[in-house]
Amino acid sequence: MARKRQPPVADADRREIGGLLRTVRRAAGYRSVEAAALVRGCPAARQTIYAYERGGLVPSLQQFLELVEFYATKPSDGSKTEEDLRAQAVAAIARAIALDAYHFTDAMALMQRLQPKPAGRPRRC
Repeated sequence: MARKRQPPVADADRREIGGLLRTVRRAAGYRSVEAAALVRGCPAARQTIYAYERGGLVPSLQQFLELVEFYATKPSDGSKTEEDLRAQAVAAIARAIALDAYHFTDAMALMQRLQPKPAGRPRRC
């Protein structure tokens, strides 16, 4: 069965996802994408991160989560406090899944539509 072609991601969503990644990177103390990409364990190459942050590419949800986790768990010198950084990472994830680009709200709506109707009370004879 062929896959259904997905609609393109809106420019506003592309920019917002890039901005979320940029904000978390900076909060982690990485002043540049290059500094982050040079750290062992960085889940994406420098050019890929640049493309994400500029809105040229949209990371899959998994890629987005991997980058946010990397920034939140491997901060650089000059980062926000661990508590602030983790809170910022959680806020970025919450915002990202609310965007149409990741279809999370569509999934929630589908689950709601597919829920079986609650069984009625059993009748007494």
